Amino acid sequence: MPVYNATLTHIDIKETKRYAGLIKAADFPDKLLIQACTEAHILADPKGLWEMYAYDADTATILSNPPLSLKGEKIIKHLEHCTEVAVLGITIGEGLEKAVSDLFSQGEYTRGLLLDAAGTTAVEAAADQISALIARHAAKQGLDTTFRFSPGYGDWDIRVQPDILAILRAQRIGLTVTDTCMLVPRKSVTAVIGLTPHQTALALPSLERNNSCAACTQLNCQSRKE
Repeated sequence: MPVYNATLTHIDIKETKRYAGLIKAADFPDKLLIQACTEAHILADPKGLWEMYAYDADTATILSNPPLSLKGEKIIKHLEHCTEVAVLGITIGEGLEKAVSDLFSQGEYTRGLLLDAAGTTAVEAAADQISALIARHAAKQGLDTTFRFSPGYGDWDIRVQPDILAILRAQRIGLTVTDTCMLVPRKSVTAVIGLTPHQTALALPSLERNNSCAACTQLNCQSRKE
């Protein structure tokens, strides 16, 4: 697929507050959150891409070139009824994380924390846009989609990141991975979305289809969605 240039109309303040771990801080000044979201909107340069592949649920293999065999009980369970998958990657570029580093080096820790959280909001919003495009593409084929499932969710090891970037040819959007399997730029997301025949999808538990936090074992995470 061609590179997708996402358009962010705004950066959600409530989501930024959640990612900053401040969701229960009722008295935290909105002015600082608004400033961080405004700066993030200016700095973010979201670009993404995705590829569609047939999926062999019996062997838990994405039939890419080369094929990608999945390891991890959670991801295999997540895709057990799927006949195809969409593999996606998205980044908001390096500008925002450089600004965050500059703020921390200047001792502006609160501003740095909030801008970092706003960057997370931005990349997740851009990933939501791609997910919606994939869902529309699937619907035209009579297919439903699962929620996106990223390396690091549950027991899906992040060491799969180099393989995912390879089948995406992610260098097209400047997305790379370190020797420790961390994405660069840091505000980036890779994920897999499963495509299931409509009647099969109707029988799936709603948690499997709608809430990625349900797949995560970090039950006390301050950013966890209810």
